[in-house]
Formats: sequence, C-alpha cells, structure tokens
Amino acid sequence: MTIYGYVRVSSADQNEDRQMLAMGELKIPPARIFIDKMSGKNFDRPQYQALLRRLRPNDLIYIKSIDRLGRDYDEIQSQWRVLTKERGADIAVIDMPLLDTRLNKDLMGTFIADLVLQILSFVAQSERESIRQRQAEGIAAARARGVRFGRPIKRPPDNFARLVREWERGQLALGKILTRTGLKEATFYNRLREHRAAKRKGNF
Repeated sequence: MTIYGYVRVSSADQNEDRQMLAMGELKIPPARIFIDKMSGKNFDRPQYQALLRRLRPNDLIYIKSIDRLGRDYDEIQSQWRVLTKERGADIAVIDMPLLDTRLNKDLMGTFIADLVLQILSFVAQSERESIRQRQAEGIAAARARGVRFGRPIKRPPDNFARLVREWERGQLALGKILTRTGLKEATFYNRLREHRAAKRKGNF
C-alpha cells in the first residue's frame, strides 16, 4: 500500500499551506503529494490525472476536505467511484472522519459513507454556485458605479492633434509619432479614428 496526498487550491495566488500542514502531520513524503492550482469545477487537472495514473489497488489517498477534491456534485460522485471501485484505492477525508473508506466496509458503514459523501458534495457545489453568484453581483454593482473592467484605455497626449497634422503633412514619421505619444500602432489608429470623428462633429 502506498499513501498519497492530494491538495488543490483554486488559483496560483492562493495558499495551500493549511493543506500541506495536514499532509505533513500524516508524514506523507512531499514526492507523493500531488498539488493542483486550478478550479474544482471538473477533474481535468494535470496533477490529479498524474495521481490517477500512479494509483494501484489498496493505495490510500488523503484529502483535507471534500471541496479540495472538487466542487461539482456529479463529478465528485463519479470520481469517488473511479478511485474506490475502478482503481480499488481508499480515500480518507481528514476533516470528515466518516469519509474514510478503510472503515466500516459493511453494508451500514457503506450506506452512511455514501450518504455523507452526497451531502458534502452537494454543499461543495452549492458553495461554488454561491461564490459565482456573489462575483456576478459584485461585478454588476461595480459596473453600476461606473467601474470599468479590462485594460485601461490608453489616451493620447494633449498635443495629439498637432502631431497628427504633422504626420498627415509628411513632417513626422509614424515611428516618431508612436514614440512621442507612447501608443502602439493599432492603438494609434484607433485614437486617430476617434480624433477624426470628433473633428467632423466640430469638437476640434
């Protein structure tokens, strides 16, 4: 039997220290801890897939909590079956001792473990959906306040009109105007179109 640990955080800037501390307390060697830094919405994750390839019957996987395994109800149920039935491995959820497939393998024990798994999987997905809803509401509220998302628009300098006139007369090369304005070529032409449109409307 080989013991493994699986750790997941949702993004590269999140901290996995709490999960790694739990793995260290179980004396799991770092070489046998698989860490993914990506969303839990599905199981198409490099380190999880690498762990699957390593698993042999009777191996044991530790995870800190069920939402570290995943956050989609159906996917969690499916992968749990893959790990325990198809691969013949055991799983122990550190934060939920009832979810330890080494224990109570009789009918009642299996029923209780399956019930707990379904409840926790549902909670994990519900939390994911709540996070997504809060993000959407936050974005909508920010937009209502006038917050703009994405890259800030690069505005031309105050002397842009004069530089354009010199460029149009052939007195200033394109490279020079890009250097003086600090604009990329595509951005320059975008600002040029805006400038000409405003000029036609009499704003210049």
